[in-house]
Amino acid sequence: MSDPMIVRACVAAPLKKVHEALTDPAALRVWLAEHAEVDPPDRYEFWGRYTPEGSAPHQRLLHLDERTVRFAWDLDGERTTTEFSLEEDGPDATIVSVSQTHFSFEEALAESSVRGVLMTYWCLALANLAEYIDGRPLTPKVDFTAPDLRASVLISATPQAVFESLVDSEAVTRWFGYPVEIDPVVGGRVAMGDGDGDGAKILELEPGAKLTIDWGSPGVSTWELADSDGKTRLTMIQSGFDGTRPPYASWAGSLSGLSELRRYHEIPNWAPIWRHSPTGAV
Repeated sequence: MSDPMIVRACVAAPLKKVHEALTDPAALRVWLAEHAEVDPPDRYEFWGRYTPEGSAPHQRLLHLDERTVRFAWDLDGERTTTEFSLEEDGPDATIVSVSQTHFSFEEALAESSVRGVLMTYWCLALANLAEYIDGRPLTPKVDFTAPDLRASVLISATPQAVFESLVDSEAVTRWFGYPVEIDPVVGGRVAMGDGDGDGAKILELEPGAKLTIDWGSPGVSTWELADSDGKTRLTMIQSGFDGTRPPYASWAGSLSGLSELRRYHEIPNWAPIWRHSPTGAV
């Protein structure tokens, strides 16, 4: 088996408060899942629309202490293991790490197994944990029962400011947490990292109002912006894919990026929540 995937984020709260959010069923029902139950020593369950294979709970608690929550999770016929671990980052911040076995980038790219969604699923979950702790509105979760991939959020910034942060390479690289190069014209190229995404191109570009990018196999991403009393109502849509196999992995990644985009515009002295890990965080 390959090394576990690890995702790490900094949450602005003392370790004890973060631990409570990880173990209180009522809290889990807000930031993580539609349904959740926790009853040590063996019950740590979450399920529902926002959980992969969530028609019923498939987890079992393996270990729980003041800094660790570890549970088995049966997914697509495999017994995976997930672990939350906490470490203090000063008196008022906590680094939350999620370690997840049985994840592969190949499955994520091919959407060949539900386990392929795990990395971006946990990125979005940690983003919403940070929002929950901060008392901010949560980012929409992935509905694994629906083929309609659409989400809408309100951002405390003007449509022009938000649009610029979607097409300026330096700005996107900052809030997305991964190198992105954008040629902001219709037909312009969008590339990620060292050329990944060479085939992606801009289909529509209306300053302050709309951006559409064709990514190829994951489909087409559209951002629609509208003024809402000086703020921006941003609607994100993914389309152009096989409706019987929605690209939930890439959609979860887009939603976790949307969370950081909101923070980028709304948090004074903004800094990314993500911390370096062996497999990256977004």
